[in-house]
Amino acid sequence: MTDVTDLTDSAAARYFDHAATTPMRQVAVDTWAEHAHLLNPGGQYASGRAANAVLAQARETVAEILGADPVEVIFTGSGTEADNLALRGFAGVPGARVISTPIEHPAVRETVADLATSGADVELLPVGSDGVVKATDALDTPADVATCMWANNETGAIQPVEEIVARASDAGTPVHVDAVQVVGHMPVDFHGLGATTLAASAHKFGGPRGAGILLARRSPVPAAVLTGGGQQRGLRPGTVDVATAAATAAALKEAVAEMDAEAARLTRLRDMLIDGALHSIPNSRPTVLSESAAEPQSVPGSVSGSGARVLPGHAHLTFPGANGDAMIMLLDTMGIEASTGSACNNGVNQRSHVLEAMGLPDDHVDGALRFTLGRTTTEEDVQFLLGRLPEVIGKARDVAKL
Repeated sequence: MTDVTDLTDSAAARYFDHAATTPMRQVAVDTWAEHAHLLNPGGQYASGRAANAVLAQARETVAEILGADPVEVIFTGSGTEADNLALRGFAGVPGARVISTPIEHPAVRETVADLATSGADVELLPVGSDGVVKATDALDTPADVATCMWANNETGAIQPVEEIVARASDAGTPVHVDAVQVVGHMPVDFHGLGATTLAASAHKFGGPRGAGILLARRSPVPAAVLTGGGQQRGLRPGTVDVATAAATAAALKEAVAEMDAEAARLTRLRDMLIDGALHSIPNSRPTVLSESAAEPQSVPGSVSGSGARVLPGHAHLTFPGANGDAMIMLLDTMGIEASTGSACNNGVNQRSHVLEAMGLPDDHVDGALRFTLGRTTTEEDVQFLLGRLPEVIGKARDVAKL
């Protein structure tokens, strides 16, 4: 586990927004610095061959960890770019049929919406109050592409991607999985899953920002969206940043090596946070109750239900009657950094489409907070937060009454 003191001064606060981005691992920094001098990996001369050897090793490392073949690993500039390359590559023609869900990250949601404006026929799978998508017979009719995130970036709820992939594949439909929140945090076997394409983002597991991964099977393959030199099977043409690819592979390797121990540690801290908040703050609720948490009936004001599978580091809570912006500002003044929802929507005063799709009342949606824990999170951080959260929620509820 990286010590909090390894972070920059601006991030040395009690940081609870690891789902948005997590601090870069030292191994990634060192690997990038080691290879930053490398030149064009497409060159046929000695320096080109040297660069290409490092790139090939990075590709092999990623492929081995994620259950893919090296040729299926495409390095991109972000998870968002990987999502776009897959979805537009399969459904970028008028009249395409697209199956998606109402809880996708904007990288998928806005791409699907844009495809719809160009004539695509979009059908959304339903989602339950537990934040889990339901596989329906819509998947049994062929489509140009079906897409579903593996785990939701706001609630942390893990989705039934195995069932969705199996049913869509039986109908001959290519399936794209946005695994940005999962890669580096849960085991991934691309071939075992059977998806056609899969997206990941390096900065979610301690790699460099501005780096993503697209896993793309040999067939069916999305049509090229970009044109250029033909690098990376033509799916992402352009000279590859070898240092960033190597740093991404190094971060992924370290993250996966720590994965089991970190999952157990973060689950304990996550449940401690949720239990402490529910017992100290009246009328507070977990948006999605994890299977490992206490029985909901034992916590006054909590939701009922059997619980859902949730990412180890995700604690999503609602405080009905509280003002979301006020909560974030008050926490910030206390040196606590958290989020009201997707980081890609920060700064925009709009309700979470995820929580609305789950059918939450307006006052629950407006009073939602996402705390996401990562490798720098300590028990002291959680206790620090719990010691101040009741005051923050009380003041934020007063603000909402004005």
